[in-house]
Amino acid sequence: MDRDTIFALSSGRPPAAISVIRISGPLAHEAGRRIAGELPGARAAAVRELRSPATAELLDEALVLRFDSPASSTGEDVVEFQCHGGRAVVDAVLSALGAIDGLRLAEPGEFTRRAFENGRIDLTEAEGLADLIEAETESQRKAALALAEGGLRKQIDGWQEQVLGFSARAERAIDYADEGGPDSDPQLSSECGALASELREWLKRPRIEPLKDGVRIVVAGPPNAGKSSLLNAIA
Repeated sequence: MDRDTIFALSSGRPPAAISVIRISGPLAHEAGRRIAGELPGARAAAVRELRSPATAELLDEALVLRFDSPASSTGEDVVEFQCHGGRAVVDAVLSALGAIDGLRLAEPGEFTRRAFENGRIDLTEAEGLADLIEAETESQRKAALALAEGGLRKQIDGWQEQVLGFSARAERAIDYADEGGPDSDPQLSSECGALASELREWLKRPRIEPLKDGVRIVVAGPPNAGKSSLLNAIA
């Protein structure tokens, strides 16, 4: 089923030095050419004039990047405009894109959802990316970055590989029980126990919610007991 081609401002709200406007979908390259003329080669960047398709009015001079499906952040054809980050510039480019038939403004999180649906990231990486965008402290940044880079997925893949290996060894021991007896693989039980202990340790780890949401603490006491001094020392 054909998808809509979507576009949106993918960087922070203007004003800013640079704003990134992204187009993703089957009409992305066509829309990019209508705004910027000839597009650069795949995974390359070039400076282009951005013009209104309707009036040919100059909107901005921007760095244009092109990505071809499936080797893009969303798994679809993608074009990015890295334009000047003034409000008027961004609004003009978005308005020009919105006037092109077949394009619509992306919903919140839709680029990430498409990346997941097209197999570019998994759910843990998507959650890590969302956490990274919202990170306000160094601890939050490190935790989110590890998740966004696939740290949890790699760990789970390792556990899955071990479990599949244990299963194969257990089936082999059962199938050849008459030849080797029940202890034909004496290390299997201890290795399974080691993996179970590792999983228990992971499950005992502190939950991530306090790191993301913070912890509400009340400092109470009579007047002049040192509440403010304690809070200042902690801060």
